[in-house]
Amino acid sequence: MTNTSFLDKIASVLIAKYADTLSNTIVVLPNKRAKIFLIEALKKQVATNIISPEIISIEDFVQNIAGIRTIDPIELLFEFYEVYLSITATANQQSFELFANWAKTVLQDFNEIDRYLLDPSHVLSYLKDIEDIKKWGIEVENKTALLEKYIDFWKLLPNYYQSLYAHLLNKGIGYQGLIYREAVHNINHFANSLHDKKFVFAGFNALNAAEEKIIQHLIASDQAIIYWDADQTFLNDPYHDAGLFVRRFKENWKHYKLHPFEWIVNDFSQTKNIQVIGTPKTIGQAKIAGSIIENIIIESKSLETDGTLDKVAVVLGEENLLVPLLYSLPSSVGALNITMGYSSKNNPAQILTAKLFKMHTNALSRNAKSYVLYYKDILDILTHPLVEPYAKTSVLVQTINQNNYTFITHHKLMELNGIPSEIFLLLFQKWEKGSIPVLETISKLLQTIKGNLSNDNEEEKITKAFVFAIFKVINKLINYYSKHEHIDKIETLYAIYKQVIDLAEVSFEGEPLNGLQIMGVLESRVLDFDTVIVTSMNEGKFPAGKSQNSFIPYDVKRELGLPTFKEKDAIYTYHFYHLLQRAKNIYLIYNTESEGLDAGEKSRFITQLEVEKQKNHTLTHEIYNAVLPETAYQPMVIPKSERVMLRLKEIAEKGFSPSAMTSYIRNPIQFYFQKILRISEVEEVEENIALNTLGTIIHETLKVLYEPLIDKFISESDILNCFKQIDTEVLKQFKLVYKEGEIKKGKNLLAFEVAKRNVSNFLKVELESIKNGDAIKIIALEQTFERIINHPNLPFPVLIKGNVDRIEERNGIIRIIDYKTGKVEKASVTLKSWKGLTEDIKSDKIIQVLAYAYMYEHDAKGKPIEAGIISFKNLKAGFLAFNFKEINEINAIINEEILGNYLEQMVLLLSEILDENIPFEEKLI
Repeated sequence: MTNTSFLDKIASVLIAKYADTLSNTIVVLPNKRAKIFLIEALKKQVATNIISPEIISIEDFVQNIAGIRTIDPIELLFEFYEVYLSITATANQQSFELFANWAKTVLQDFNEIDRYLLDPSHVLSYLKDIEDIKKWGIEVENKTALLEKYIDFWKLLPNYYQSLYAHLLNKGIGYQGLIYREAVHNINHFANSLHDKKFVFAGFNALNAAEEKIIQHLIASDQAIIYWDADQTFLNDPYHDAGLFVRRFKENWKHYKLHPFEWIVNDFSQTKNIQVIGTPKTIGQAKIAGSIIENIIIESKSLETDGTLDKVAVVLGEENLLVPLLYSLPSSVGALNITMGYSSKNNPAQILTAKLFKMHTNALSRNAKSYVLYYKDILDILTHPLVEPYAKTSVLVQTINQNNYTFITHHKLMELNGIPSEIFLLLFQKWEKGSIPVLETISKLLQTIKGNLSNDNEEEKITKAFVFAIFKVINKLINYYSKHEHIDKIETLYAIYKQVIDLAEVSFEGEPLNGLQIMGVLESRVLDFDTVIVTSMNEGKFPAGKSQNSFIPYDVKRELGLPTFKEKDAIYTYHFYHLLQRAKNIYLIYNTESEGLDAGEKSRFITQLEVEKQKNHTLTHEIYNAVLPETAYQPMVIPKSERVMLRLKEIAEKGFSPSAMTSYIRNPIQFYFQKILRISEVEEVEENIALNTLGTIIHETLKVLYEPLIDKFISESDILNCFKQIDTEVLKQFKLVYKEGEIKKGKNLLAFEVAKRNVSNFLKVELESIKNGDAIKIIALEQTFERIINHPNLPFPVLIKGNVDRIEERNGIIRIIDYKTGKVEKASVTLKSWKGLTEDIKSDKIIQVLAYAYMYEHDAKGKPIEAGIISFKNLKAGFLAFNFKEINEINAIINEEILGNYLEQMVLLLSEILDENIPFEEKLI
């Protein structure tokens, strides 16, 4: 802190004025955090041991006066629901979900009414009158039941308020407003019982009516003194929001008619270096904050100061900037104190619990009796890092993926995992017995996970803290539900869980007085720093945007003296300017993007600093953009090592397939990954039939239909017989290839019908050919052929090996056919020049069909050969034969010359693949 910090001044006053009565002095501060810093300030100013004064926050102080325990918003909602049910006729009672939608807003308004000591009957009947006036023009006979209910709601508000107030008071619990109202009722008794105590209020800005009344009462009875931290720049400017509240108090409090207003300082107008920095996106802001801190460390080391960051604060306008900032801090940052909690949104235990809710609520909504689980929900849980190492379900995961299970009944899942672990049973126990058993199951699960984690491993130790945070929340919910058993729907439980989980932040451990301070806006109250870095200086973030979470209209709030967005903005303004008040170096970072999720205009505070620039302020404005690399991506280049060459030789011995050669042409890196490293695609559930799976089904069906016809000429009756078997055979192939996948509905049913249609259309074309007099004899189906290439340009012999879909003899010509389920045009199998054949991926189908012809050449025994494609999406075109087009002459018969030229091209391609001096180089498509 700076030498003249506000807390240093408070410490000086305490020692000067209350040295003898420190143990009877109570210091009241706006928040708990400032307590540590005030004790430190006191320590610096005393040489001997002293008894510290009691230091408490304003909320704890008011709670002590009222003698009532505060409850959290969810517990309050449950209590309000109890009251609502007790005073509402059974026929008109709403479910908890519907009730919660409006109850939160009503509670917010009750809280404001109480904090500002307004007469609830007056305010709530005022609201009813407003609604009555709105509906004035409607004739009695035109009032619908819905409208009547709506008007009744406003009539019931005073009853809701009084019943809830009495109910909570009877239990000795309350929300903030109730506690404040009761504290005001109790202030005389409290002041009399502690007449020997002295109260020092320090560092306040916005006070509600109850706080004003309490403080003024204690000041008037000479039991208290208050010290403000008001800068004359804001106090003397009637339009400056940073001084809005303090100006009101100075003007209206009776005490200041006769006594001086303490303290008015003149710190803001002193010398300050303010740098305004704009940069795109959230991450950019975190990176810049990190580089500023690095520069501060370097600078302080060059000036031979200690290089500590005790007087540096990073104030985050948005909580989600915390993690990017931590990753952006330089390694030279030693001590660090984070006053914000780590959000539960990214807590691994919370993510697992949310996934459990999703899986089970979906199963219940689908069919509670058969309890059908969706495979993605199951795999999400089984592959979660807190589950996977301990659940012993790798075989189950593999089974689900291999067999294309999409929806699995609970019974089937238990069957598939024969010997379940304890954690597995807890995860997949049915959620049928109500909310408390569900919560107890989750509680047991979290305890089991906690038991799996070790204290010796630092990472697991941290994970334990995350698991424990969620465990506490679940136990809190068990406590709520055991008191309110009639709220028992799982959907309601999930909605409440989502609200409660926001409270489950995990605190960071740190030394609050040492090193860099990272905090939110509210944590910065009362504290002073030399260097301040503020992020997210955008409208909607700093200050926060307008939020109308109230049933009380703006003009009514103005009339009754309730805070509006004007006052809320003024609170933000004060916090912002207080941060700057005693700082010497200020960095204000904002997002330059005006569109997007975390974007917005530059904050009005920056504009205000520019427009109302003080004489001693140096204000600079910079825009930082990320440095873009000259090349966006460097293609991979992998040299051929000795082991790569051995693998290539192994492939050459076992056989290069035509598809392996075309994959090299498409992208050598793809060939390297698939063939050299043998990296196969991850096996996943195929929810919708993929095109290649559909292709396999059609291929296999045609193979089975035609197998009995090998080595014989096909007749019309043979084809007609095949027609009868289509439905049965396609279904059988679907079961074999697609296994447990769902084919009775949705896209898969369409795919099933497409497969049948394709086979049927193919058979129709075949039948037509036979009728037209074609003599067709099947020679081979789905058969593997191979041939060795011995060539002086190759380092070793290479085997070419491939699977041919169909070979037939048609009218004395050998025809080699490759089926394609996609659309293929005539141009794809037409070659105009041999040059560059192996350089263009568009020639992949030519390379493939000629490879089959080359492998089958000897088996053809001199008969003429054709090779080509039958495209199921282009069946009208019939057999698309490879043809070599020279000038006007088209040759579809594959002769020795064509095969010779093809071999030359293949040798060129293979010699490149097998040349150890040519690396695998990625092609950017």
